[in-house]
Amino acid sequence: MELLIAKLIEDSGFKKRYIAKQIGVNENTLTNWINGKSFPRLDKAVHLADILNCDIKDLYGK
Repeated sequence: MELLIAKLIEDSGFKKRYIAKQIGVNENTLTNWINGKSFPRLDKAVHLADILNCDIKDLYGK
């Protein structure tokens, strides 16, 4: 499963540090999500989608 988080973050203009703080995770965790080393829990994915102003389905590629 390809995560599209990196592209969405880039398009948002937000810094990773800001997004991580808003979600309540450290920046390393967010980086692991971006790199596909781990995946966000559902509650964190919902919060991330809200911050990035997208649907949760937009976080995941096909």
